[in-house]
Amino acid sequence: MRKSGKVFVTAAITGAVHVKSMSPYLPVTPQQIVDDAVRAYEAGASTAHIHTRNPETGEPDASIELMREVIEGIHRRCDMIVCATTGASQMMSVEERLAPVIALQPELAQIFRRP
Repeated sequence: MRKSGKVFVTAAITGAVHVKSMSPYLPVTPQQIVDDAVRAYEAGASTAHIHTRNPETGEPDASIELMREVIEGIHRRCDMIVCATTGASQMMSVEERLAPVIALQPELAQIFRRP
């Protein structure tokens, strides 16, 4: 295998199942998620893997509005690739999980399927 010397770093900003009680550092609001993604970019990450949260409860929330706020916030501040996830909740239908990806068409998307 040929080595190119290039490295692509992806920062998973919130993780899928983590909640604020697990770490006081977990970003919950769209602004906190954007700020952490930009810090990761400034530290060398090229991609942000994004899960959005309900800003009031910190629980996973895949609403189009929250994902739009985060993606647009990142793009306003840096040239980072955004990977939107569809893994907000295993209790959601496939259509609900795909809605932000279809509506917003981010550069990358992580597709989770139930077994």
